Amino acid sequence: MTTTDTADPAADSFTGPLTGVRVIDLSKILAGPYATMSLADLGAEVIKVEHPEGGDPTRAWGPPTLGADATYFHAANHGKKSVTIDLKSDHGQAQVYELLAGADVIVENFRPGSSLQQIFDYQELAARFPHLVVLHISAFGDDGPLRDEPGYDMVAQARGGLMSLTGEAEGPPMKAGFAMGDLGAGLFGIIGIVSALFERSRTGRGQYLTTSLYEGQLALHVNWATNYFADGNRPHALGSGHPNLVPYQAYPAADDYFVIAIGNDSLWQKLCTQIERPDLAVDDRLQENRGRVAHRELVEAELSRTLRTNTVENWCAKFSEAGVPAAPIKHLDEVYADPQTEALGMVQTVDHPSAGPMRQVAFPVNFNGVRPPVRSAPPELGADTDDILGVEDPPTPTPPGA
Repeated sequence: MTTTDTADPAADSFTGPLTGVRVIDLSKILAGPYATMSLADLGAEVIKVEHPEGGDPTRAWGPPTLGADATYFHAANHGKKSVTIDLKSDHGQAQVYELLAGADVIVENFRPGSSLQQIFDYQELAARFPHLVVLHISAFGDDGPLRDEPGYDMVAQARGGLMSLTGEAEGPPMKAGFAMGDLGAGLFGIIGIVSALFERSRTGRGQYLTTSLYEGQLALHVNWATNYFADGNRPHALGSGHPNLVPYQAYPAADDYFVIAIGNDSLWQKLCTQIERPDLAVDDRLQENRGRVAHRELVEAELSRTLRTNTVENWCAKFSEAGVPAAPIKHLDEVYADPQTEALGMVQTVDHPSAGPMRQVAFPVNFNGVRPPVRSAPPELGADTDDILGVEDPPTPTPPGA
């Protein structure tokens, strides 16, 4: 059962654009599970295949825990069914092949060159199941000198440059607060799967998709990369600052920090008016953004000196009246208590069989004004094994090329 703080009756009848699509999820940790959870939110049936002993490692990534599992597992696995299969056994492989016969998508993050990647080789799968869309997620991609390297999110953030762009300019390297290596790969994987399913509707054939935590980082560099391509200068961390816009960062008020985001010269003039600094407004060095970028330290020093004279609440009110983008910096307890969050219906509550009511973050896209509902709580390990696989005697294994 799903409930929201702003219950929408239309959500009860929402089937989702991927209704009828069956996904076999052989992935674990975060990138693959996040992608498949999103597919479940969009209406797909997602069957998560886990090892009988312990299942997805993130079930133990706690505390905190809810029920038998860590909240980290709960974060990326709602809406799925769980079956337990030993993928390295002949019996287990035969069970997976039976599932694939009726599936549309398979998602896996087997380490390149591992025995499991060889067992579930795409060429053999395609020969037997030509309709399948297969997504393979790795740390560094299928080619290159790092292809066989294992990787976690922070490793990808380090190798992919994100840590060099995060933190204060003179401080130590820092990872991003979100797991952007994993989540970036998961999001690009979703785009690939939906695109491949669309193409399959025309051709009838699936295809092999690959992405990686590393490739996702490169794709998300965007303006940082093009800045470097243009001038050849090594980018470096700017704290909360922006490489192309000034002022566009966090500033200290009398009681806390808040952010100001000036995206054009007109907004700069409005800012100067609201803070009663006409001297900055007429300073020839600062009237255009290129000059403010060149004199970043001067702008930061002058604004910090002035903004310290009032509170975050008062500054944000003044800037809001003038249409100057500014905002307080909220902590997560404040975010999830915010009326804006409630109005959007982004937090939904589902019933978990052992943990009880469980809050989950919903899918962030509405369809004709309807938020896709979180259909079910993250599954307990193997909860759906008997329903999906049955309890018959083990079948005789059949290799994928037979």
